[in-house]
Amino acid sequence: MNILIAGATGKTGLRLVNQLKNSGHSPVALVRESSNTSSLPQGVEQRQADLTDLQSGVCDGCDAVIFAAGSGGSTGPEMTDKVDRDGAKRLIDLASEAGVSRFVMLSSAGADDPDPESDLAHYLQAKHDADEHLKASGLNYAIVRPVSLTDEDGNRNMRFGDDVDPKGKAARGDVAAVLANAVEDSDWTGKALLMQSV
Repeated sequence: MNILIAGATGKTGLRLVNQLKNSGHSPVALVRESSNTSSLPQGVEQRQADLTDLQSGVCDGCDAVIFAAGSGGSTGPEMTDKVDRDGAKRLIDLASEAGVSRFVMLSSAGADDPDPESDLAHYLQAKHDADEHLKASGLNYAIVRPVSLTDEDGNRNMRFGDDVDPKGKAARGDVAAVLANAVEDSDWTGKALLMQSV
């Protein structure tokens, strides 16, 4: 499959690109003009676009889209809204226009019902709004909601749904593996599940 990845040069996205390539897929990296693309695997197609200003056609020719981007913890609420909420929603609409067969969203634990008292309240609300937009889009979708992320590769031993400890950890390598699996595993269709590494 040709799979467009938003956030392809990020800590999770790079792992995801490598895993998809190793599985025989053709990852297409959505990159900003300023992105450092030196770590992307050799030969991976790059499409230059900015999530804050996506143009039509960005999903053309792709079978699936994975949103693994994020504005980052150091940006303010405005950028969170532009990338994590509005950028995601626009990409969903463009995927729908392009006839993409599946859209996988990297979301977050807590995005299903954002706690207004949480330190992450604004971020979780942005993720919530994007998730709801995806559910209402008519696209074939899967939503992965990891608990607190670590930069480890993990051992592919994971828990999902009600078995997840909200105070647990999710290794980025495991998260990438789940995203790669969710893009083709029919068990993920129409699901939004919590995820943690064990």
